[in-house]
Amino acid sequence: MTGSAAAGAGIRNGAAAAPVIAIDGPTASGKGEIARRVAQLLGWHYLDSGALYRVTALAALRAGIALDDEGGLAALARELPVSFAGERILLGGQDVGDHIRRQEVGSAASQIATIGAVREALGVLQRGFRRWPGLVADGRDMGTVVFPDADLKVFLTASVDCRARRRHKQLIEKGFSANLPSLLQELCERDARDTNRALAPLRSAQEALVVDSTQMTIEEVLERIVQEHRRRNG
Repeated sequence: MTGSAAAGAGIRNGAAAAPVIAIDGPTASGKGEIARRVAQLLGWHYLDSGALYRVTALAALRAGIALDDEGGLAALARELPVSFAGERILLGGQDVGDHIRRQEVGSAASQIATIGAVREALGVLQRGFRRWPGLVADGRDMGTVVFPDADLKVFLTASVDCRARRRHKQLIEKGFSANLPSLLQELCERDARDTNRALAPLRSAQEALVVDSTQMTIEEVLERIVQEHRRRNG
């Protein structure tokens, strides 16, 4: 986002923009489940920004587009036939919610997320989800890049061991084979790529509420975030 765009980020067509709660954090930190439930409690819209990168990666793998083909990937992202129907994620009308959670798709998504043209194309798509009465968006740069004027920024994290166990459980419950040591290694590698990349690295916004969920239940995390939102909004 340019400086002038950032300065006007709180205004849309001469009117105040819908409020945003941005929840960022590393893979398998639980931000998706938490963001969905916060949105449900508040009656707001929900954006799973990571799903857009995963859908782009899945579409690229299916189309045979190399993960280092910047032009091909950017063109794909600009014309991505993605839509959401409740909790269903559709690619060209096909439900791909389970497919995009596979390890190879997640790894590919992390790789294409380093490409500026892809991030720019998907950033435009992400900002289009900002609608009244409000939006809860989860990802890795929602509070730092996509919605720098978010009303509440949360950085949700957990130990890498905890996150690996959570992802392993999630995959097994969905009927996918999963190897815990491999998942742990994959998460460590993804953390390194996401935090060290030059473009929009994973980091906590300076003013973010940092929540370490390693020893917390979903309900405890949910309560902490909703309480902070209500405290700031009377």
